[in-house]
Amino acid sequence: MTIHVYGIPNCDTVKKARKWLDAQGLEYSFHDYKKEGVDEQNLARWADRCSWEVLLNRRGTTFRKLDEDEKADIDRDKALALMQAHPSMIKRPVMETDDGERVLVGFAASEWENALT
Repeated sequence: MTIHVYGIPNCDTVKKARKWLDAQGLEYSFHDYKKEGVDEQNLARWADRCSWEVLLNRRGTTFRKLDEDEKADIDRDKALALMQAHPSMIKRPVMETDDGERVLVGFAASEWENALT
């Protein structure tokens, strides 16, 4: 099983997740979506697996700075377009296994342990 972690390296939650993976001796690849962007197919797959509501970080600065029109009437398509345009609006980290069976959004050690060990 290959583990892929998506996020922003200076995010505290991403740091905790990566530290936890290292402590478990689990190998993983890291995708910095600030530098590398976010693949539209990945976003759609994550939204299908976890829901766009879970993926969209409404608490972050990037979302709060949006115009009221951009925040209004958000549905799946609008949310995915916003996250594509502003990767900081994706809740972090996103962990996915290469088989696509497991997708976790955010970090909770107990959830990751159940999914990966």
